[in-house]
Amino acid sequence: MQNFDDKLNSILLKVEKPARYVGGEWNTPDMSKRTDGDFCFCFPEVYEIGMSNLGVAILYDIINKQPNFVAERCYAPWPDMAEEMKKAGIPLFSLETRKPLKDFMVVGFSVGFELLYTNVLYMFDLAGIPFRAKDRDDSYPIMLAGGPCSVNPAPFEDFFDVIICGEGEDADLEIMKIVSNGRKQGLSKIEILEQIKSVQGAYVPSLKKDGEKVVKAVIPDFENASYPEHPLVPNIEAVHDRATVELYRGCASGCRFCQAGFWYRPIRERSAERCTALAKTMVESAGFDEISLCSLSTSDYTGLEKLEEGLSDFCKEKKVNLSLPSLRISSFKPEMAKDAKKNSLTFAPEAGTQRLRDVINKNVSEEEIEKIAIAFEAGYESIKLYFMMGLPTETDEDLDGIVEICKKLKWLYYQKRHKRGLNISVSCAVFIPKPCTPFEWEAQITLEEMHRRQMYLREKLRQVKGVSFSYHGAETSVLEGALARGDKKLSAVIERAYALGAKFDCWSEHFKWDVWTQAFDDCGLSMSSYVGAIDTDKELPWDFIDSGVSKKYLLAQRALAYQGITTKNCREGCNGCGANKLGRCTI
Repeated sequence: MQNFDDKLNSILLKVEKPARYVGGEWNTPDMSKRTDGDFCFCFPEVYEIGMSNLGVAILYDIINKQPNFVAERCYAPWPDMAEEMKKAGIPLFSLETRKPLKDFMVVGFSVGFELLYTNVLYMFDLAGIPFRAKDRDDSYPIMLAGGPCSVNPAPFEDFFDVIICGEGEDADLEIMKIVSNGRKQGLSKIEILEQIKSVQGAYVPSLKKDGEKVVKAVIPDFENASYPEHPLVPNIEAVHDRATVELYRGCASGCRFCQAGFWYRPIRERSAERCTALAKTMVESAGFDEISLCSLSTSDYTGLEKLEEGLSDFCKEKKVNLSLPSLRISSFKPEMAKDAKKNSLTFAPEAGTQRLRDVINKNVSEEEIEKIAIAFEAGYESIKLYFMMGLPTETDEDLDGIVEICKKLKWLYYQKRHKRGLNISVSCAVFIPKPCTPFEWEAQITLEEMHRRQMYLREKLRQVKGVSFSYHGAETSVLEGALARGDKKLSAVIERAYALGAKFDCWSEHFKWDVWTQAFDDCGLSMSSYVGAIDTDKELPWDFIDSGVSKKYLLAQRALAYQGITTKNCREGCNGCGANKLGRCTI
């Protein structure tokens, strides 16, 4: 009889990109010290995407720094690999030691996007783990979830024993210790879960009581928080194959559609000195040829100029590129582009007119948009612009404003460079009302209206030479909207959709709109009922989570939106959102 390794080796050459499944990456930690327990971090996407996820990298590093714990990884196998695994009788396994998932002490899923929900069940299925927590006895691992979707865990809470709402750095390690000690003492799963319930941010669905609040987990000392200085080097090219330095969490801008900007408050910065040291160590350790400065709005980082100065000579000496992600127009300065790659800069005006930018609290004026011309002086010949479509109160005139911005930038480029070679990439997402935002009660525009506005803008932009236009799928936007504000009933829909063949829903070639509509119908639910307007007096599925930002503040911001009144940037003074009670803002 073939052993596990022989079985696996016999199928690897039958699948696309076998390097996804072999592990052994440079900087892999010591896996021999699991005397007190092990944790498998699962990311419900393919290897190349999962290896680029900073959250998983941070948590993986924290567990592996412990003297008697180890953390391993598992990503969603591409369908060809899953088929070969089923034929060979191979259950889903970890990369580091090829250990079946169901044999770990704790298995944790990072759920970063609503369209990953079916991939969670896909991985459960391949691992031989029952979907519902109530159907798993004490022989199974503690199944844990976390990540951005924990802002509203209702649609997937029936699948997990524990959901970490907020930041997992402290919570995951504390849970590991509780489970390890509980297993040594012979405690049952329910007894272990009773203890886990006391961990800040830990939501245990089976033990939830009416009226109880779960307080979001927050890392108060962000400056000294653990960070992966010796990151894993992917076996094959990853989506983001570079050293990533997280500058700060939260955002001072308060854009009213942005879930991350509110969910990750309070705002906490790392010093430029610490970020410089982290970047250098990561490059030296992993050999990356690019450093990415990561945050919700990098140009708002107070230490950015000092950080760039600290990295300038190092980047030149090591021939390392410094990459700037999406920048806030109002805080962009010429020196930010000095050592950055000259291929393209990315800005997010979000809306085409000043009126609509005021509605969403995007404090960017027409004059500040003209500041993008600074980048032309620095040698840039390509600009990426991000917008949203379907924002509350939007009209066709606002879409026309997107076209006018493109025309204005092309004219400014000609004025600065005296040639007509500017390339502009316009990307337009569909507005999705998300929990923990002032727009969480808003209606999403209908599917038909999404299609109409997308075609309207496409035709308008076709008339501007040198502008390319891409937009998010309307059907996936409706589904994302329904899942984002969903309740517990949607767990049955997710399960039914998976049974009908839904998986890898983020991939256009795998997304099956008809499957999802059938799943809703089969469960007696209407997708449209989840994307319509919500009464502000109605109790919402995520109201039991204390995110720090008060409901009163969100409602006040919503009222200001409809008056077209903006709120000042948090860096100009506290607006009183309430997040400081969970940790002090450090800006």
